[in-house]
Amino acid sequence: MREVAVTRDLQMSGLWHQVQTAPFLALVALEVDQLTKLWVRESLPLGEAIPHDSWLRITHVVNPGIFLGVPASPMISVLLPSAMIFAALILYWRLERSNDTLLNLGTGLFVGGSLGNLVDRIAYGHVTDFIELVTSGGHVRTIFNIADLCAILGIAILEVFLIRFIIRLILKKGLNYNPVAPHMARLFHKRRSREK
Repeated sequence: MREVAVTRDLQMSGLWHQVQTAPFLALVALEVDQLTKLWVRESLPLGEAIPHDSWLRITHVVNPGIFLGVPASPMISVLLPSAMIFAALILYWRLERSNDTLLNLGTGLFVGGSLGNLVDRIAYGHVTDFIELVTSGGHVRTIFNIADLCAILGIAILEVFLIRFIIRLILKKGLNYNPVAPHMARLFHKRRSREK
C-alpha cells in the first residue's frame, strides 16, 4: 500500500512539473484566449456592450493595430510580435536549465498571449478585444483581451526572473561581476575568428 502511495506521489510530482512548463502554459493561455474571442465574436454584434452601465463590461471591438490599440501597419503588427516571441523563446532555451518556476510561468504566459493575438492578426487582419474599463464619467479607459493580460503578466514575471537571476549571478561571482561581459566577449571572439 505504501509503495502505491509513493508511486502516486511521484506521478503527481511529475505531472505538476509538466503543468509548470512554459509550453503547457503557452497552450493553455492560447486556448483560453481563442475560446473567449470566439465566444465574443459569436455572441455579440460588433460594438455591442454588456452590461451597458458598468465600469467593467464586455464590448466587441476590433483592433487593427498592435498592443492596446497602438496603430501600426499590417506588416509591423505581425513582424513585431513574431520577433518578441522569438526573443522570449531564445531566452527560455538559454536559461531553461535553471528550471525556474518564474521563467516557465513568464515565458508561457507571454508566448501564449502573444500567439493568441498573432493568430487573430493572421486569420482576420485584426485582433478581437472585449474587456472594457470605463471611468465614472463614461469615458472608455482601455479595452483589451485575455491575450493582452497574459502578455503583460508574462513580461512582468520575466522581468522579476531576470532581475533575480542577475542578482544571484552577481552575488555568486562577486560585486565586480558584469553578467553581460562574458556574452559580449564571446561575440567579439567569434567575430575576430571569422575575420581571420
